Amino acid sequence: MASTNSWTLELESQVSAPRKFRATVMDWHTLAPKLAPHIVDNAHHVEGDGGIGSVRHYNCASAMPFKVMKKKVEFLDVEKCECKYTIVCDGIETATWDIKMEPTASGGSVAKVECIYKPQPSEEGNDMMLKAKDSAAEMFKTVEAYLLANPDAYN
Repeated sequence: MASTNSWTLELESQVSAPRKFRATVMDWHTLAPKLAPHIVDNAHHVEGDGGIGSVRHYNCASAMPFKVMKKKVEFLDVEKCECKYTIVCDGIETATWDIKMEPTASGGSVAKVECIYKPQPSEEGNDMMLKAKDSAAEMFKTVEAYLLANPDAYN
């Protein structure tokens, strides 16, 4: 049986926590194909309206280690900029992502991401989730650049 693994990511941003959360967590399925087509080809809702229990389907591009990913929202507090979701994709038995965006004294934010996953019994699943960490870091930086260039977006 595969062991449970994890990784964490902490990224500072000049963008406020609410704006960064809305763009990165609540609307990534819309922004990703436009801002990062090498990560996400397209995405759509499978069920729900974006709240708890909602499921989104992502067709991933070459930068991602898997071709298809489904994300289910398990916890969501938009006011506190917190979300937890489970991911289903090739090579992974289970994966949960816990995302928190915290404000900084300068008006920016810090994104804190923790991913706990159990790969299928092969080294490939572990490698895939470590590559997903790199893609997540790129995603947060891409959204920051977009929000800095578009100061009226997601206000």
